[in-house]
Amino acid sequence: MGYILADLGSGVYHWGIDNYGDASTPGFGSQIEAFQGHHKWPWTITRREFANNLHSLARVVAFSVLPVELVCSDPVVLGFVGMFSGCIMFSQQFHAWAHSTKSKLPAAVVALQDAGVLVSRGQHADHHRPPYNNNYCIVSGIWNDLLDRNKVFEVLEMVVYFKLGVKPRSWSDPNSAWTEDEDAEITI
Repeated sequence: MGYILADLGSGVYHWGIDNYGDASTPGFGSQIEAFQGHHKWPWTITRREFANNLHSLARVVAFSVLPVELVCSDPVVLGFVGMFSGCIMFSQQFHAWAHSTKSKLPAAVVALQDAGVLVSRGQHADHHRPPYNNNYCIVSGIWNDLLDRNKVFEVLEMVVYFKLGVKPRSWSDPNSAWTEDEDAEITI
């Protein structure tokens, strides 16, 4: 259950970061800026060291899991929290692997992608194509089809717009400030 919900959580978070806020947004600005840079140059995630992809999420996971560990001894709860938080922490690495060429990936990673355990290269590639409003889940991608087919994020965007008056980036025509550089190397 932790693995399945981590994929959903990664998608909801990814959708929010992709569509709302900017570099000046308190608490999330640097992540928003990094995600927007990633849309312009998606291959750069494959050039970062493993620790660089994970350190920010590892810090959040550590501070989130520690209190649960201190107050709970139920092995089922701890198993869920461990799996959920581990998948969330490693989601950026799974995401990086979804941008790597198969020849540069360990055979085990390719096998896990092909089996649908980790988000596949082909599935995530759709996220980087117009209209840039789908396939947000980056652990396994198992939620992507259901969320996209039922227009869940589009409904959430309407709710945010009608309640707060804020349009998501996905409603505007993509511009060079947040989409892939046409002249850049593409390794999706």
